[in-house]
Order: sequence, then C-alpha cells, then structure tokens
Amino acid sequence: MADAFALRSTRVVAEGAPRPGAVVVEAGRIQAVLAADAVPQGVAMLDVGDAAILPGLLDSHVHVNEPGRSDWEGFATATRAAAAGGVTCIVDMPLNSMPVTTTRDALRRKRDAAVGQPLVDCAFWGGLVPGGAREIEALLDDGAAGVKAFLVHSGIDDFPAVSEADLRAALPILAERGAPLIVHAELPDGPEPGLATPRRYLDYLASRPATWEEHAVSLLVRLAREFRAKLHVVHLSAAGAAQIVADAQAEGLPLTAETCPHYLALEAEAVPDGRTEFKCAPPVRERHNREQLWNALRAGTLSMVVSDHSPCPPAMKAQQSGDFGVAWGGIASLQLSLPVVWTEAQARGFGLDDLARWMSHAPAGLAGLAARKGRLAAGYDADIVVFDPDATFAVEPGRLEHRHKLTPYAGRTLRGVVRQTFVGGRRVFDAGSFSAPAGRLLESRHELH
Repeated sequence: MADAFALRSTRVVAEGAPRPGAVVVEAGRIQAVLAADAVPQGVAMLDVGDAAILPGLLDSHVHVNEPGRSDWEGFATATRAAAAGGVTCIVDMPLNSMPVTTTRDALRRKRDAAVGQPLVDCAFWGGLVPGGAREIEALLDDGAAGVKAFLVHSGIDDFPAVSEADLRAALPILAERGAPLIVHAELPDGPEPGLATPRRYLDYLASRPATWEEHAVSLLVRLAREFRAKLHVVHLSAAGAAQIVADAQAEGLPLTAETCPHYLALEAEAVPDGRTEFKCAPPVRERHNREQLWNALRAGTLSMVVSDHSPCPPAMKAQQSGDFGVAWGGIASLQLSLPVVWTEAQARGFGLDDLARWMSHAPAGLAGLAARKGRLAAGYDADIVVFDPDATFAVEPGRLEHRHKLTPYAGRTLRGVVRQTFVGGRRVFDAGSFSAPAGRLLESRHELH
C-alpha cells in the first residue's frame, strides 16, 4: 500500500450516524472504512479531528451550458464551484447548451467541449424533445444517464415542451433499458397569466401556481402506472405535488422526486419586490409550503436535494427594471448547496447522515452511478469531502467560483464549511486552493430490476 493514505475523523459518515473512524484510500478507490485506531502501519495519515468526513456530493441537476453558452457558465468554472462546495461529481443538463443534448452527435460534442476542463467528475443527461424518442437508444448507448423532458416552455426555443404522446413514445424504450425519464413537471391548466405588477414577487408566484405542478405530477403517475418505467420529478417545489408523489409511492409506482436548496431555505414572503436574483421556475413558494417540503424529506417522499444550478449573465436577470416577467429564471448555487441545506437541516433536527443520503447516495442511484459513487465504502471511488459542520461564514459573492456571482444568498450567514474535497483520491480543493483539472467524463449505466 505504498501510495495509500487514510483520512481519520471523530465523525465519519459511512453507514448511519457519524462515528469515529478512518477511510483508507489507494489507487483512487476506497480500500476500507476502519476503526480510528485500525489503520495499517505505514499508511500516511491525515487526521482532520472533529471535521466530518462525508461521501463527496453528487449533484445530478447542473446546467453547465457549454458548448454554445459558455458566457453563461462553463465546465471550468462550474466544476471549480463544485469542488469548493464539496461536490465531487455533477450530471450536466441537456440545456442550455448549443446544440441541446438531444442527439448522439450533440452529446459527443458536449463531451468534446468538456475535455481537459473539469476539476470534478462529470456525467450527462440526454434530452427529449417532440419527435425525439428515436434518439434515446443512441444517447443511452453513449452513456447518457437518462433523458429530460419539459411539460412547459423551457425558456429556450430549441428545447420545446413535449406532449403526452412524446412521453408515451419514450417510456417503453426507457423501461426496457432501466433508465429514468426526468421531468420538469409544470403543466399549465389554462392560459398563462401575465404579471399585473412585474416587479412584485407575489405576482410572479401567482403566475406559476402550485396546481401546475400537481397536474403535471398526476400525469406522470398515470404514465408510471401504465408503463412501469422510472419517472423522476426534478426541482419539486409544491407541497401538494409532493403528496401526489407520496400516494404513488405507496402504490408501489416507480416515481421519485427531488427538491432544491432554495425551496428549503427561502420563502416567498421574504422575497423583496424587484429582486430578480430570487427568480426560478418553479418559484420559491410560501413559508408553510417550505415546511411541508421538509416533512416530505423526513418521510422519504423526496429522496434527494440537488442544486438546479442555472446561471446566466447578470444582464439577463433584468436587475435594473426588476421585472420578474422578463428576467431569466434560475439560481446559481452549486458552491453553496451543502451549507445552505445543512444550515436549515440541522435547525430541524436532521443529521449528517441525512445529508449523505439526500446529496450523495440517492442522486448517484438516479444517475446510474450507484455502483461507484455516493458512499464511503470499500470499492467505491474515493470521492470525499472534509466538512466542518460547526463553522459559520457569511456569503460574499466575490468568493464564489461560478462564472457569475449573483446570488440570493448574498450576506447570509450559513453553517458548515468545506475544508477539503477529494475526487478519485486526488485532493482538488484545500482551504481555498485548487488542483489542476483532472475530472473524468463518465458514462452512466442502469441495472434492470
């Protein structure tokens, strides 16, 4: 074990609650998780004291936007932000790049654009657009984690919303391959309302009501019942939609759902008018709705928390006018996801093991990477974050690593500081300094059940 090393802590989050232990790493893999005093002699030791050792986070909902819109974000900047936030693997969304990742050729072009840039590992979603079911087999053959579809306008015209017929064409293919269809689940139930007062946040909230999510999820339940294919609701924000997911799960249907840090930390009542950095879709909803999302996490209805990191150039946020109707909808939070979620979670009695389940293990399973990522266990990639859950810091936008620094969390005091991040046993982040890029481009593989 000449090249082996061990990380030791009083709080190792392997299986269950944190406990004293050590993680032994060799050749990029975890060799063992041992008692703190059981590390073999001759193995180099890094003792991190009371800082927690967590499995590296896997963020399965990241919009990198490269190629084509790298002025919005790119692999170099996004993965620096990931490393600084304890995220050791991202799964890139099929928009807003140009071309959108709806064909084998587009997926290959995206992978080519990423070569040599990432600091952390990267996998990729494919996309489903009208008439696009014929592309699914090739996307999966080339390692796409699954395909994403929108039931409402995506924000860009080259990724149109699909119809129920498009979903029906796609689901038998996905069911046969064991890969998921992940869905932006908003389905308008009438003409889209305008904003009577464009600067007023509550008018924007009313323009994308919770019923949109409820109708969309109800459609997915019907399809899950019929096709028994894996269906996953991305960025669920409405508590009523979460209840529909819970009922479907109780029925044994293969339907899962995620939520995001902003839905768990922010509240509509506190969003100032004109502050378009808070705009996302679905929108941040009311305080009582937020607490019901936490209850859904506690119950296991919502199985994961991922960032939906969706940046854009600041001018697209229409900050001067404060017009929620024209501002781009998206929150860039990749670097801050872990402390944002931990700040809120620990205040509600959750533990570090909950973080590992929501932000490492479950997203790895969704993305077809569970055989190698998401756990501190022998044989897994040595993706590890050293996290001080007791330290606090104030969010300074200038210290963020993603391309554009606009954030709704500016000035907030958060709990939990990432000290070090390891990807495949390689230390890529250490107290503010970064290694050279060496992230791998991964192919996802799903098991059939």
